[in-house]
Amino acid sequence: MTARANLAIAPIDPQRDAPLLHQWLTHPRSVYWEMQDATVEDVEAQFQRINDDPHHHARLGFVDGRPEFIVETYNPRYRELVGVPEIEDGDLGMHVLVAPPAHPRPGFTREVFRAVMQHCFADPAVARVVVEPDIRNLRIARLNKEAGFTIVRQIEMPTKTSALSFCTRDAFADSPLGAHR
Repeated sequence: MTARANLAIAPIDPQRDAPLLHQWLTHPRSVYWEMQDATVEDVEAQFQRINDDPHHHARLGFVDGRPEFIVETYNPRYRELVGVPEIEDGDLGMHVLVAPPAHPRPGFTREVFRAVMQHCFADPAVARVVVEPDIRNLRIARLNKEAGFTIVRQIEMPTKTSALSFCTRDAFADSPLGAHR
């Protein structure tokens, strides 16, 4: 992505977008999204459930008019991290998936991640972004660190052991990703 890239984020339309999202979510690189065996219908149903949930939102990210990533945001008091004592008012949960590339694009995922973090913090009510990646996902661990996330502790979730991590506005602004606008 270049400095001139046009980036847009729009709600996912499950019926329209399911075939494309299915390609991404069943790709070997997307193993941590736990949808490797999903059908197109499963993907459509999953994103319809998200669309119907007032505490969870799924969006499709476009770069220069091409769909390139998924960003999910959620209220961690009601989804994913219910009952986790570290959750505070002003927290926003986030998941991101960059489409498997047809060819290498050095720095592209970093730029998408930066844009997703900026999207999350565009809401003045958001004080911290919360993530809970699988502890085996070393790629996202590096990106999270580069964006200013701090791992608080490991938590057991139904299908994974997660690294509960938080990023404040200031931590992002002072991070290599946030400071490099």
